[in-house]
Amino acid sequence: MLDFFQDPERVTLLVVAVHFVLVAIAAVLLSRNRRPSSAIAWLLAIIFIPVLGALAFLLVGNAKLPKARREKQREVNARVAEGTKGTLAVNHSDEWPEWLHSAVVLNRNLGALPMIGGNAVELLDDYNGTFDSMVKAIDAAEDYVNVEFYIFARDPSTSPFFDAMERAAGRGVKVRVLSDHLSGLMYPGRKETIEFLRKAGIDYYPMLPLMPLKGKWQRPDLRNHRKIVVVDGRIGFTGSQNLIDSSYNTEKNKKRGLTWQELMIRVEGPLVRELDAVFATDWYSESGVILPPNTAPIVVRDGPGLLDAQVLPSGPSFDNDNNLKLYTALIHKAERRVSITSPYFVPDESIMMAILTAAARGLDVELFVSEVGDQALVYHAQRSYYEALLRAGVRIHLYRSPKVLHSKHFTIDEEVAVIGSSNMDVRSFALNMEVSVLAHGRWLVDAMRHVEDGYRANSIELHLDEWMERPTQQKVFDNLARLTSSLQ
Repeated sequence: MLDFFQDPERVTLLVVAVHFVLVAIAAVLLSRNRRPSSAIAWLLAIIFIPVLGALAFLLVGNAKLPKARREKQREVNARVAEGTKGTLAVNHSDEWPEWLHSAVVLNRNLGALPMIGGNAVELLDDYNGTFDSMVKAIDAAEDYVNVEFYIFARDPSTSPFFDAMERAAGRGVKVRVLSDHLSGLMYPGRKETIEFLRKAGIDYYPMLPLMPLKGKWQRPDLRNHRKIVVVDGRIGFTGSQNLIDSSYNTEKNKKRGLTWQELMIRVEGPLVRELDAVFATDWYSESGVILPPNTAPIVVRDGPGLLDAQVLPSGPSFDNDNNLKLYTALIHKAERRVSITSPYFVPDESIMMAILTAAARGLDVELFVSEVGDQALVYHAQRSYYEALLRAGVRIHLYRSPKVLHSKHFTIDEEVAVIGSSNMDVRSFALNMEVSVLAHGRWLVDAMRHVEDGYRANSIELHLDEWMERPTQQKVFDNLARLTSSLQ
């Protein structure tokens, strides 16, 4: 045996053989229930950097939450589906475009929540004004306040929100807070923020905590990216904005003068009950406590300006890529126009094909993204898609620096809109827990067109000939960054 290991040729053959066997095993394991592009990317990583590639796969190769978390999601879905039977008829389906019916059924089957009418929706695109609206709602709370944010920090801009929660808790209102664990570690003030909640008597749990010594562990880049505020089951907020200063309190952003542009919605009506159901699911997942159901009868008002709307939760706690399926279906169903706003645009193959197909069908297709990026890898990856989009006839608008366009929404034709926390990128489709609102209403789409007009007026339109003249170094970085998007 010793003689064998002293022979360099035999040792080399053994290493090659072992490597070949490991690659063959990896090929079988990687191909199971995984997109071919993702499987190939992981396989190449293991072939060319075997040790690092294998370690990386063991760390971040599984894009689903632990089995117990997924079972809790199924349990809640079953409860919600049972508790909302009959509400499908309480809407204005006779006024929908014919193609919307199947999208609503898709959402119902994926996320368990129905499309329901009688919702008053207000667009909020002023950063600090959105905080003011939330504070006003919390100050009127009588029973409970449920708060869930991906990034959650007490700073001079958000202090009024925290003070409102403290006042609510002081007068006996039940205040519950969830925030993503890992994101909280990435921004200043986490310890002070949590201490404030404790002193104020506010219940708090971190979402998807990375605490291996306490048995709490999953793939570390699976995150909860949702933004939800619900007050007494009457008023709800959701959208793209985190609870933090518009500079995100980082020195790098402050030096560059970067501030974030967002879009949130304020909702009154039955849709608030659906946002509450998403919060209750996350609360159960983190605390083990099932919140008491809202037993008040669902009252659907009618009148001008009231919308049919439906909440779709998505993420690695589900068995399907919920938001990916909805977004792809809607783009394919569009008949005249598709307007997309996404700060991080690294599309799944099916989304990219849907957009290119829509443009080829003669639809007016436009994409709003930022001129600058705060995440270099994503910024360069998304740029690698611009050439194909421009060649297909998609109009691309670069929102001018130093504002970072962080809004996440899109509109289909003249009557259908989607607003939420989800980007059009592989992370939001497969790795992040997100929440989206599908709404039907011409006045809402008109209001969103007005928002998009503002984006367009403050944007630089990208043209193919100019884009193709960018430096070779940038093209190389863009294409290399694109390769990493398949490692999921």
